[in-house]
Amino acid sequence: MDTSSPKTGAPPASGQPKRSFALRFISGKYQGGEFPIFPDKPIVVGRSSDLDMVLVEDMVSRKHARIAMGGDGITIEDLGSTNGTFVNGEKVKKARLKEGDRVLIGTSILKLVATDQAVQPAGDAKQNLENVAAARRTSQVRTMSGSLQEVPLPDLLQLFGTSKKSGVLVLRTDDQEVGKIFLRKGNIYFATINDSDDVPPVKACYRMLTWEAGTFDLDPPDDRQFPDEVDLTVAEVLMEGMRQLDELNRLKESLPALNARLTIASPMIPPLRELAPEDLDVLQMVHNYGSLGQVLNKSLASDLQTATIIQKLLKTNYIEAS
Repeated sequence: MDTSSPKTGAPPASGQPKRSFALRFISGKYQGGEFPIFPDKPIVVGRSSDLDMVLVEDMVSRKHARIAMGGDGITIEDLGSTNGTFVNGEKVKKARLKEGDRVLIGTSILKLVATDQAVQPAGDAKQNLENVAAARRTSQVRTMSGSLQEVPLPDLLQLFGTSKKSGVLVLRTDDQEVGKIFLRKGNIYFATINDSDDVPPVKACYRMLTWEAGTFDLDPPDDRQFPDEVDLTVAEVLMEGMRQLDELNRLKESLPALNARLTIASPMIPPLRELAPEDLDVLQMVHNYGSLGQVLNKSLASDLQTATIIQKLLKTNYIEAS
């Protein structure tokens, strides 16, 4: 007989310590609330006030989804909702949940968590969600917000892309940087960092994928028209962006700090004729701007392409870092 470990969301095998499971709200109007899951006591989620878990918002159907813990673990089933139920960015009809999985219902992101301590009764949890929502209304927080440590940007984008969200995803890092990703029906059409025109939208998206700490908010759609709009699916941005991120991580040890001073080597021994046109463009930017961060911002090429050329110019003694 196959027995699943507690990490799968299944009840523990005989002799193992009993663990409790709960759904923790990590984004949305109920952020901070938790709802316990009990064996053989299904939870029906929806907007109707007579249900087990009541989520009062327009994007949630009256009866939206059903979550149950049984002998085969914890499962979630969509009940024919209008806007769908998503697990780790994928729209599902029925799926088995494991610890750490993220569920999107309406504008709420819930995370399946395990706990070794006693959980509160379902009735108390229902009241707790109402109290959390009331407190957040009082503090006038945005409809959808959370921590990038809890929901990394790639996961967020996947959720929003699959659920065809529209709005402005605003990211704030601990280093006071502010990024904005503009979404229209799940596709990315613009992006900025610190409202600067220096960094093109696609490069801005790739760069924000490196941000691992900070907060996010999903603001309402922005009706402004941007002259250099793009039309990219989340899948396209993630596939290429994560590839470039992996390559950049491999280059890091051979690159100076972002604020490092870059200068043209004097005297310059190697001949300029040995450089390709794109190498000469970066060399000119080193002369004009003088720091790695500024060169990366001003370059029309991607951060990966520009960093690769910087590495080459340093190795071949066309430029120096200090």
